[in-house]
Amino acid sequence: MEKLVLLGDEALAQGALDAGLSGVYAYPGTPSTEITEYIQHSAEAMARNAHRQWSANEKTAYEAALGMSYVGKRAMVCMKHVGLNVAADPFMNSAITGTNGGLIVVAADDPSMHSSQNEQDSRFYAKFAMIPALEPSNQQEAYDMAFYAFDLSERYQIPVMIRITTRLAHSRSGVSRKSVQTENALHLPEDPKQFVLLPAIARRRYKLLLRRQTDFEQASEESSFNIYTDAPNKSLGIIACGLAYNYLMENWQEQSCPHPVLKISQYPLPRTLIERLFAECEQILVLEDGMPFVEELLNGYLGHEEPTYETVDAVATETGKISLHNKHRPIIKGRLDGTLPRDGELNPNIVAAALGHPAKPWLPVPDVVAPRPPELCKGCPHRDVYHALNEALAPYSSGHVFSDIGCYTLGFLPPFQSINTCVDMGASITMAKGATDAGFFPAIAVIGDSTFAHSGITGLLDAVNERANVVVVILDNATTAMTGGQDHVGIGKIEEICRGLGVEEAHIRILDPLPKHHEEMVRVFNEEISYSGVSVIIPRRECIQTMSRKKREQAA
Repeated sequence: MEKLVLLGDEALAQGALDAGLSGVYAYPGTPSTEITEYIQHSAEAMARNAHRQWSANEKTAYEAALGMSYVGKRAMVCMKHVGLNVAADPFMNSAITGTNGGLIVVAADDPSMHSSQNEQDSRFYAKFAMIPALEPSNQQEAYDMAFYAFDLSERYQIPVMIRITTRLAHSRSGVSRKSVQTENALHLPEDPKQFVLLPAIARRRYKLLLRRQTDFEQASEESSFNIYTDAPNKSLGIIACGLAYNYLMENWQEQSCPHPVLKISQYPLPRTLIERLFAECEQILVLEDGMPFVEELLNGYLGHEEPTYETVDAVATETGKISLHNKHRPIIKGRLDGTLPRDGELNPNIVAAALGHPAKPWLPVPDVVAPRPPELCKGCPHRDVYHALNEALAPYSSGHVFSDIGCYTLGFLPPFQSINTCVDMGASITMAKGATDAGFFPAIAVIGDSTFAHSGITGLLDAVNERANVVVVILDNATTAMTGGQDHVGIGKIEEICRGLGVEEAHIRILDPLPKHHEEMVRVFNEEISYSGVSVIIPRRECIQTMSRKKREQAA
């Protein structure tokens, strides 16, 4: 079929569509956002009426995708790595319920924290849940893995994780398409009790999950995504996981790598191939974009304490596998021993240094290119809010504003320097409540409308129930601006939600954040700071970027 030039995110989305996807569920989060956006704009998805609307958060997205799987359809749920924390409850339990229709869990990790709060590696989650995981090394594999993951999920009735990273998600390459598969017909599970996790059923399902580990390992051993390439120089063996395989190959563009290479793109680890590498090589270099997940597991495989090298004949078992008993034990190199940096993304030069090669020189940066720190857009409504909030808080000491995750987090930077915390989605309200529980005054929470709908509602309910002395500022710009202006489930409902949670009508204040309303905004902030109880202030003005885009679309 045709060949397309696609981002890694887009390749995975197109692969899922071509493999018979009936619905995608997600909350926007870089670097995963483009997967759902691609499906939303896909003519194929529109023609088959595939589900493609944004969910309130990653937990609700996961549960809805599991519901679609329950009735036999193929579903995909997408999130960034920290979003998997939000979805961890259904994620872990779905490994025990199992699936009916194929279920792909996409976790998009962000090494180097380009737009994230941590460098979390989702492969640990897959191991924790004891489910298969796939890690593409290029865009074509991302496309192909969608087909394979759905088939694997349905073969073993288990969710399958596809883990991608920022550099793959946001780079382009040619992708050859396969024949399009039809959607599954509706059908309920053969075991009608598997989704009822009462203790007696859950214990039985957990035993089944444990028995299936052998199947998952065998699938990994036989996977075409795990490839062992032999070579004559056995002084070093290299394990390259996912995208790290590309970084390795960029160091051998004009000749083949002289060392044995094991490319790993499917987990659990292919034990037989790893044991072969152990048996043949004196040292093992582990290349993985993220945390030292494989490197730590290898130390467990070796079962040793001291990193010395002892040469003993390898022993073949009756199954043809290499025995780890009485064999030489190679030295493991990677992120843990300092051969590679402990944090951040890999790149070809970092890999070159680990191989002892000279780094390729970077092109000099022209003088005309100057660093440009991030800032709120010109005309952004958040600017006017922060000016007013700073003035209202001027009589108090610093440290009173608990913020959240979104464009408004840039209020930490000059010229505003307005906020004092940013931890995770929804933490602004709950941290402000905790501070006021301790007697701190005033306690101001700043949260965006999308983040409020995602995970701020329950925090506000806690504050109302305990009549906490907090001022919650919900910055309503009618979009999820930080990730590109997606819709969210709270648009047009913010004050209605607040009333439903029990916030007193008199203390739900709507503001129009414009410079001409500055004095009014300062007055409202002062009034609600003086009120002993829960106040909600909603500065409402559409994001300048989405408004400009709408005007361009109307003019076109």
